Amino acid sequence: MSATHERPRDADEAARRAIDAVWRIESAKVIASVARVVRDVALAEELAQDAFVTALEHWGVDGVPDKPGAWLMTTAKNKALDRLRQHALHARKQEELGHDMEAQEAHITPDFVDSLDAAREDDIGDDLLRLIFTACHPVLSLDARAALTLRLIGGLTTDEIARAFLAPEPTIAQRIVRAKKTLSAARVPFEVPKADARATRLASVLEVIYLIFNEGYSATAGSDWMRPALCEDALRLGRILAELLPEESEVHGLVALMEIQASRTRARVDREGRPVLLPDQDRSRWDPLLIRRGLTALSRSASLGGARGVYALQAALAACHARASTAADTDWRMIVTLYDALMQVAPTPVVALNRAVAVSMADGPQAALDIVDTLREIPALKSYHWLPSVRADLLAKLGRREEARVEFERAAEMAQNEREREFLNRRAGEIG
Repeated sequence: MSATHERPRDADEAARRAIDAVWRIESAKVIASVARVVRDVALAEELAQDAFVTALEHWGVDGVPDKPGAWLMTTAKNKALDRLRQHALHARKQEELGHDMEAQEAHITPDFVDSLDAAREDDIGDDLLRLIFTACHPVLSLDARAALTLRLIGGLTTDEIARAFLAPEPTIAQRIVRAKKTLSAARVPFEVPKADARATRLASVLEVIYLIFNEGYSATAGSDWMRPALCEDALRLGRILAELLPEESEVHGLVALMEIQASRTRARVDREGRPVLLPDQDRSRWDPLLIRRGLTALSRSASLGGARGVYALQAALAACHARASTAADTDWRMIVTLYDALMQVAPTPVVALNRAVAVSMADGPQAALDIVDTLREIPALKSYHWLPSVRADLLAKLGRREEARVEFERAAEMAQNEREREFLNRRAGEIG
């Protein structure tokens, strides 16, 4: 949640938690719907946050309404209409005073409100998708597009986005502010681009959708390890893209990856909501329908010549796990081979770390530890808590228990998600 507005100090704590939860779930839909009215994503976010502040003022006294999302949506849209009326009235007054036409055109007029009907001509009637394509406009840098869309669509805080990007928080904060100012100054239209313009924005759209999915799959912060609503939003947007761009192999690769990963959702937490890692999951709880959908999308990607795409390769990795009836049946040698291919097209530190985990299963913990130790000085991994966690697991397997305990404790200190922190501290305790 943005720090633009101060929350009332006397708000009931239960109401505050409820409002925070509603904001996480509903903010993207509210911002997108308001953006369709005002045609300005920065203004839309401001109005949505105004509605959030109004909710803080009312819900702490009156209680949370039965349909809090609808309440926020109605309040934000009313604020948007009020803002349009104010601009229209101001423009008319300028005309009456004889101001020049350039000044009039710089404001929202009734004619502009009438132009909202043009939104019906878009070939996708989905406000969230419009919002993503708007935030991914070429006028912004690739990093700015991804950060802004995570903020607007995912409802993530600046800190959470920074962790998703493995970047300093001030850098992300500046990136988001500049991005919104740039979009407003350029008067970027709130629309899904036509076919000839989509290609230049598709890569960043796919990246953003997957980052949103990842935030839902393993929440960066908070008391829950997963935020399934974000996974569902990302999956829905990915499926829409696949329908819109049926010949784009990487779209199908991304959908395949998300479908197969989402199939594990029910098995990834125990009854207390604690994380359950892949080797320990009850595979009977994996969703066979999502697995089938994922494998079908993966085949579609391959038939289009995209088997070596970034998302298709990751989907192939997920498929290796999905096809194994038990953890022991996993083809780790194939997984290492797929990671080798992925390192050719996406040689990132996180991919290298994941490859090391696969190496540990194929060639033993010492071979993997040698790889992990070469990654420890990479700046992007300095604050990545899964690096000491992986190292701790390898040390434990090698019998170096005290070193493993220290690494688990260090990973727990770095983790921002409460469930992950509890899990890592529990591992440290078990080692001790």
